[in-house]
Amino acid sequence: MEKFTRSWDFHGRTLTVENGEMAKQAGGSILVRYEDTVVLSAATASSEAKDTDFFPLTVLYQEKMYAAGKIPGGFLRREGRPSEHATLTARLVDRPIRPLFAEGFRNEVQVVNTVFSVDPDCSSEMASLFGSSLALCVSNIPFNGPVAGVQVGRIDGEFIINPSVAQQEASDLMVTVAGTKNAINMVEAGAKEASEEDMLKALMIGHSAIKELCAIQEEVIAECAKEKMEVVLYEINPVIKQMVDEKGADRIREAVSIKGKLERYGKIDEIIAEMEEEAAKLEWPDEKAKETAVRQAHEYGVDVEAAEVRRLISEEKIRPDGRGLDELRPLDSQVDLLPRAHGSAMFTRGETQVMSITTLGPLSDAQIIDDLTLTTEKRFMHQYNFPPFSVGEVGRMTSVGRREIGHGALGERALLQVLPSEDDFPYAIRTCAEVLESNGSSSQASICAGTMSLMAAGVPIKAMVAGVAMGLITVGDTYSILTDIQGMEDHYGDMDFKVAGTRKGITALQMDIKVTGISEDILREALAQAHKGRMQILDNMETAIAEPRPQVSKYAPKLDKLWIPVDKIRIVIGKGGEQIDKIIEECNDVKIDIEDDGRCIIYHTDQEMIDKAKKIIEDLIREAKIGEIYEGKVTEVRESFAFVTLFPGTDALLHVSQLSWERVANIQDALHVGDVVKVKVISIDEAGKIKVSARECMEKPEGYVEPKKQPRSSGNGNGKGPNPHKPVPQGNSATVERRVFRRKNND
Repeated sequence: MEKFTRSWDFHGRTLTVENGEMAKQAGGSILVRYEDTVVLSAATASSEAKDTDFFPLTVLYQEKMYAAGKIPGGFLRREGRPSEHATLTARLVDRPIRPLFAEGFRNEVQVVNTVFSVDPDCSSEMASLFGSSLALCVSNIPFNGPVAGVQVGRIDGEFIINPSVAQQEASDLMVTVAGTKNAINMVEAGAKEASEEDMLKALMIGHSAIKELCAIQEEVIAECAKEKMEVVLYEINPVIKQMVDEKGADRIREAVSIKGKLERYGKIDEIIAEMEEEAAKLEWPDEKAKETAVRQAHEYGVDVEAAEVRRLISEEKIRPDGRGLDELRPLDSQVDLLPRAHGSAMFTRGETQVMSITTLGPLSDAQIIDDLTLTTEKRFMHQYNFPPFSVGEVGRMTSVGRREIGHGALGERALLQVLPSEDDFPYAIRTCAEVLESNGSSSQASICAGTMSLMAAGVPIKAMVAGVAMGLITVGDTYSILTDIQGMEDHYGDMDFKVAGTRKGITALQMDIKVTGISEDILREALAQAHKGRMQILDNMETAIAEPRPQVSKYAPKLDKLWIPVDKIRIVIGKGGEQIDKIIEECNDVKIDIEDDGRCIIYHTDQEMIDKAKKIIEDLIREAKIGEIYEGKVTEVRESFAFVTLFPGTDALLHVSQLSWERVANIQDALHVGDVVKVKVISIDEAGKIKVSARECMEKPEGYVEPKKQPRSSGNGNGKGPNPHKPVPQGNSATVERRVFRRKNND
């Protein structure tokens, strides 16, 4: 086929689509150029369906460091495991396209987005979603697209589509919204306490832009689409359906109404296991057909369970645990469970329980970021752990997966909006959410627990944040919105809509749906219902802790700050770090962070060590000023003057004539090395040479008259009389300069 290239103006930026030149052996491929951002999206499907009970879709987002002119870090100097940003972007692309495949489609599909070039002001994430949808649409893979996404920011009340990096930093809300031309089907948002109406307006403005992108895709599809492959959609054997309907369906429906999660699941599992045994007893042509029948008996039993959950909610307005549609599960909030942690809290909502632990550290403990974004480090980290015992299961405990990373990022976005600035609270902050029990909405419970643990740790957050997960059951033209969904309602429902915020407004929002999209009316109703639930949760949290502690924990590092003149930073650090290492050693491993602008923060659990380190640094950067008085220490005595150390690194010259108001015949009789003498700075020349006076610190005798200066000797010191060709030396000035005015630790 011939190469296809076409460009459009999309909100002030050029969007170009190319097809037919690169990756031609893939099922479908699209090169997207969004100004200087270049992403190749390739979609490929297996020719035969997989023998699985789920749709095997894999979406990848590959960050190539050359795209930003970087060489990867580490010993290998090549891209390794995906960064958190890459993982989150892959999830961002996966979530809106997954619902648009036909029910029962079991061919394995892989969508790979490779970032070749990145312009930070032109989102490679949105280009990847656009390219993924278009690659699927022009491919031979059956797909009910197109779908697209945009980012929406707001500055001074004005909404902006796909804002630049600078505009994002100035925005008071950032929303990523995706959907088809008919409806929204995915949302990620963070905001500085935005109202429900403002958030809804941002979503609708974003959807208007999505319609433009879908129209662009339709133009390309009309020109480039391949013929779709024929697939056989997966269906359960009617014989199995009949057997389960006759022998187990009614009992499964009854078990759905058991209120306790483990008891309910246990009974349903028991009945389904019986159905599996019954399926195995039927006659089958071979062992493989028998295994398939057993699996289908399990699947259909789950389908019966799901249908009953949806029927009870939509028709009878009864939830599995007996709650009303807008009713929360029982709440419990506690703080200070762990005595040595800097802050700890536990939040329980029904059968979901999360403990959050806050740890404070110096800013040097911030997470280093190595990806294609402009972010190089992260001061606040909210991490989420979901062990298998939390749902009563045995499972592998490996490194965190996509789900844990995604839930952690959502909680981090929600709490980040209320954290104090780095200037006001110069700590690295880590909250770690440990899910102890789970029956749905654990990510939102981690936000509630995280808020309380931050407050218990003495972090002066601006307001308390609570989160609640909303659900949706649609049957025909009717729908039911659920507050605080549990696991069964999440699994069998049509929407998972998580809303976190303060009493004033929303700080984070995430929505995933299993249907093709939802309307503005449903969104508005869900946001209003979530607001009501959030207020009730905040009421409960305030019974445990109502405001942040005034001080950090005694086990947390304390801090003090000072500013170092930029030209003196090297004095504090010393040659090869020698000076700062010495300070750290002398002050019992105190931590010292020095920024390029001269900001210096000292951390230690012992305030005495902080004060000691601060005093050393202040002495190193201290400058003498005319008129100031010091307790100087005599370090050397010469014939007519002495060297006096005013403070570490700074010496001054005390001439014999400035020792006393009375004449001193021999300075060596009056001063000795180690003596402490009070002196006043009387002059500092352009070269920084300092002269001091001891007599200026004494009371001048009444009627004192300055003695006349004695004429200098004309001898040359060798007994041979003056040398008319040699200048008369004015004391050993070179020696004085070298000795008095050098700066210690100045390399």
